[in-house]
Amino acid sequence: GKRLGRIIRREVGEDPHIAFDFIGRATFATSVFLVRRGGTVVTCGSSTGYQHHYDNRYLWMNLKRIIGSHSANFQEQWECNRLVQMGRLMPALSEVHPLDRIGEASRRVQQNLHTGKVGVLCLAPEPGLGVTDPATRARIGEERLSPLRTQAGATPVPALAR
Repeated sequence: GKRLGRIIRREVGEDPHIAFDFIGRATFATSVFLVRRGGTVVTCGSSTGYQHHYDNRYLWMNLKRIIGSHSANFQEQWECNRLVQMGRLMPALSEVHPLDRIGEASRRVQQNLHTGKVGVLCLAPEPGLGVTDPATRARIGEERLSPLRTQAGATPVPALAR
């Protein structure tokens, strides 16, 4: 947390006022530590575990707050989808499983063995067919369409024939 705090202060110039924590157990203590005095941690999910462990002194001694949120209303979700479609916001899809292996995919999620989103191929024969418009694919860029899968050592999704 301290090293990340130094990086944030160097890049932004101050400690964050708000931290949105979707990850849960793996990052919650860091979120509580990093927000500025009087800052807020908004918890919106717990993909790495629901039991959060953190040093409570950083919360009460620095007058910080924890707020629970259920993400977005309809209008906000619509705008989020629009930003994804424009390539301005990229969901972190780290794994794609065929439909006949949905049990394995579900078990990985249940045991918190995944990072980011997990996809299941229902109607698509192979990964990478979600953005079908060649111009949109080119504008977003292949490296941004599956960054976690590529970084994790998985085979990058081939570009659609143009």
